[in-house]
Amino acid sequence: MPQALFFRNAAQLLTLAGPPIPRRGAALDELGIIGNGAVLTQGAKILRVGATRQLESEARRLRALDVDCRGRVVMPGFVDSHTHLIFAGSRVEDFERRIRGMSYQEIAKAGGGIELSARRVRQATVGDLAQQAAEFLDAFVAHGTTTVEVKTGYGLDVANELKILNVVRKLRNRTPIELVATLLAAHALPSAYAGRRRAYVNLMARRLIPRVARKNLAEFVDCFCDRGAFSVEDCSLLLAVGAEHGLIPRVHAEQLSRTGAARLAIKLGAASADHLDNVNGADIRALARSNVVATLLPGANFHLGLGRFPPARRLIDAGAAVALATDFNPGTSPTLNMQFVLSLACSEMRMTPAEAISAATLNAAYSLRRADRLGSLEPGKQADLAAMDVADYREIPYYFAWNHCVMTVKRGRIVHSRKE
Repeated sequence: MPQALFFRNAAQLLTLAGPPIPRRGAALDELGIIGNGAVLTQGAKILRVGATRQLESEARRLRALDVDCRGRVVMPGFVDSHTHLIFAGSRVEDFERRIRGMSYQEIAKAGGGIELSARRVRQATVGDLAQQAAEFLDAFVAHGTTTVEVKTGYGLDVANELKILNVVRKLRNRTPIELVATLLAAHALPSAYAGRRRAYVNLMARRLIPRVARKNLAEFVDCFCDRGAFSVEDCSLLLAVGAEHGLIPRVHAEQLSRTGAARLAIKLGAASADHLDNVNGADIRALARSNVVATLLPGANFHLGLGRFPPARRLIDAGAAVALATDFNPGTSPTLNMQFVLSLACSEMRMTPAEAISAATLNAAYSLRRADRLGSLEPGKQADLAAMDVADYREIPYYFAWNHCVMTVKRGRIVHSRKE
């Protein structure tokens, strides 16, 4: 019989119980809190959830391993639905250039930016890339994240995009975290294709996407639709080809300028439209009427020092399905701490702590097509949870830039436990 675990005496158990659909509006504030709560798991699944005293007899019958969570918050593991995990080295040179006053576009023209990451990926071996990413994943786990979406996009050619996806496949044998692969078929135009953007788009559409789909290397397909990147027409073609091959669309939308990318995401029935810094009122209303998740990435705004953030309050008040993610990447958001993202969401985007937690768990799981088994603590769902060393969930974003996580559980197995 699979091992049973009994997580008991939680000061607050955040269940987020409810249907596997994204929370919108006032529902984002509903965490389904159980005081002195407990979770009983068996194998990879949650068996029962409730008050500790209600589950004690069954826990004894199953001879469950006892895990005392007294004085702590127990919650679903974070679902990080937008990362660029796999890269070589860092982009600390870009960081200093930006401090000295160079813009994102100027840094790219000076040899930095995405092309710098692409050069380093080409020079690195699969083993090198896997080793660095595995170390990052250990830190994700230690901060309470149990599922991570991983985009390509630093290959910028067929061979190296496939190389990154093969690293993802290799990592699945080295980490307890669930990895969700996304082919970012068009992230930046390589210098070799300067003035020939459509030729590059056609290369991705005709050679890369079919191979990725045939080898089952990714679930999603993405495109950076913005000024200086790819047009709505380019991304429409790529995402449609991806969909024809069974890849679900996602879109980098309206980050640097308003291009119509959010409307493209809605038209294509994309899983998510990400960033959304420059959406207007009509875009917000359209997103609210759709099932496209508005994934906000305040870490990028913070690191770039923009002084402005995505319009979370307007999106929530309109009824859009809002998610949060780290956008972990070497150029614009080198953070893997979802707890810090919650702090930014609360302080800079005026989300409540409860809204931020819903956005970083259940809504993010929905955007990855996994809300039926991730994002909440309910019987039958996967036993993915995190224990935070606070007695009130609001303290997670309140004490900003801390790591409150003392235990992370993935598929019913303790994969991180901080030594007292």
